[in-house]
Amino acid sequence: MFAVIFIGPTYLVVLTSFKTLDDLRQGNLLGFPATWSWDAWAKAWDSACTGVACSGLKPFFFNSVKIVVPSVLISTLLGSLNGYILAQWRFRGADALFTMLLVGFFIPYQAILLPAARFLGFFSLANTIPGLIVVHIAYSLAFTVLLFRNFYVAIPADIAKAARVDGAGMFLIYRRIFLPLSLPASMVCIIWQFTQIWNDFLFGIVFTGPDTRPITVALNNLVNSIEGVKEYNVDMAAALITALPTLVVYVVGGRYLVRGLTAGAMKG
Repeated sequence: MFAVIFIGPTYLVVLTSFKTLDDLRQGNLLGFPATWSWDAWAKAWDSACTGVACSGLKPFFFNSVKIVVPSVLISTLLGSLNGYILAQWRFRGADALFTMLLVGFFIPYQAILLPAARFLGFFSLANTIPGLIVVHIAYSLAFTVLLFRNFYVAIPADIAKAARVDGAGMFLIYRRIFLPLSLPASMVCIIWQFTQIWNDFLFGIVFTGPDTRPITVALNNLVNSIEGVKEYNVDMAAALITALPTLVVYVVGGRYLVRGLTAGAMKG
């Protein structure tokens, strides 16, 4: 029953994206296309209008790639390093810092819009892709640190103590021992961060300009651009193009996600 609820809309979206407008006008909603056509996909990618620009989703797709890749990699690395320090190197104020991170984890998106805009304006990063990357990294830091901290706490402290006795320092222990053990937690973090940042709409529309918009903003503009006949097949193709990268990430990293969850990466 649940499979039908989830698969039903996907079935309609996929079929509609391969139908022509003449096929759609005949009202054959559930049936297969009379003629399978890639025209809607080609138009959504290359020439559909997203507001006043008619360049399709292509430039915005690559904008999202430029935003997501560094945001995910940097936030994962910072979360891993800070989580390791909080879990294995106790220092004065560590509990207070961890508590503040927990509070930051629950701060809603809307609460940081104005401070983030002032910060980006002060450093001349407003309406730029690097500016949006900084916002995503800063906002996600509480989650990534919490995730890795909980993962590293489960690793016996005797391992680090033995390495200290042998003369290894904090960063050497991290690089040689803890980082290689971090694959399950890293995959959980990467999949989670990729999904959140790729699907983000609010930060994308607030902190970028017309030429630096992510694909989610372009999709919204495409669907709401009404000029002439409404092309539902193009809208469905555009939605699928937008969703494909996250689907690929889940398919490729799915088994690592399950392994990371069972290894305790999400224990709180």
